[in-house]
Amino acid sequence: MKLHELTPPKGSTKPKRRVGRGISGKGGKTAGRGMKGQGARDTIPVGFEGGQLPLMQRIPKLRGFKNPFRIDYTPVNLDDLCQIGADEITLEVFVASGLARPKALVKVLGRGEVTRKLTVSAHAFSASAEEAITAAGGSVERVPLPFGHGRPPAQGNALMNR
Repeated sequence: MKLHELTPPKGSTKPKRRVGRGISGKGGKTAGRGMKGQGARDTIPVGFEGGQLPLMQRIPKLRGFKNPFRIDYTPVNLDDLCQIGADEITLEVFVASGLARPKALVKVLGRGEVTRKLTVSAHAFSASAEEAITAAGGSVERVPLPFGHGRPPAQGNALMNR
């Protein structure tokens, strides 16, 4: 037996029903679509949901989403802190040295080493950065966030912008 000799068993396949080919037979006249109405016509677009906004228009078009409550910090590493000459580093020092913009939230991250005693004031610290600063004999001071504790107000939220 060869591949081209294979056939399905007798009676297992049937020809496709040809509808709308004359008045006689089961698929004549309305061809099973009933009388008039939307279902009898061929103008319904694929994905039409009866006037409801279709699924393809309801779902977001880009991957993921933008979290309105995300807190954006300006990252500053330990090796950047060592280049600043001051021993007491505040938010004003970050801005003056060009490491952060005014009104930016600053987070100190742990890349690099601390060689001297520093007093650092920032909005947030990574665990490794805090550990490195305190190990060098310095201290860490957390500046409270401008929107209080909890999460910041959502941007674009109609209730918050009244």
